Amino acid sequence: MSDKSALDRLPAGWTGGAPDADALFAMAEAALETMPAAFAPHIAGVVIAIEEFADDEVLKSLDIEHPYDLTGLYEGRPLTERSIDQSGGMPDRVTLYRVPILVEWIETGEKLEWLVRHVLIHEIGHHFGFSDDDMHALEDMA
Repeated sequence: MSDKSALDRLPAGWTGGAPDADALFAMAEAALETMPAAFAPHIAGVVIAIEEFADDEVLKSLDIEHPYDLTGLYEGRPLTERSIDQSGGMPDRVTLYRVPILVEWIETGEKLEWLVRHVLIHEIGHHFGFSDDDMHALEDMA
């Protein structure tokens, strides 16, 4: 691998340390801006958060043993399960877990912006009611 290609994978503004939560949030916002316009009204209220790791309670609820195994989480009621008269709940939330994303970035050599976008879109897929199997099938077809 040439030095140039390795440098191309670094996020804009990278200074030698791991990108912080603000940098990942900026990447997530940029990824949202690339979504087709038809999705915008449906994802406008989704809150994006960046945390270092999932907490023990979240990991236990998902039957995940190691915090490095969870890069993102959707919390909310999928659009396919909502009623027209439903109101007053907490906003839907997508949490991206910074350290596991950075570990995957290092291990795979993918562009960090692409990886953040991939995790974000996967979690937003849950907002639209897609299962993990549905999303893997769509990725395989693409």
